[in-house]
Amino acid sequence: MNKDQVKGRMKEAQGKVKEATGKVIGSQRLEDEGKIEQAVGKVQAGYGDLKEDIKDEIKKAD
Repeated sequence: MNKDQVKGRMKEAQGKVKEATGKVIGSQRLEDEGKIEQAVGKVQAGYGDLKEDIKDEIKKAD
């Protein structure tokens, strides 16, 4: 795993916690922040996954 994968998945988890907390306490703002953070985390993790896939393909080619 590379740092983008780790950071992205951590951000996704933090977003889920924020969203759940927002639902529990009735804060739409916190819930929305959580959803946004999850989306950002997914993008970052996806970028990290892509980097790993490219690295693996380069290794296969050598």
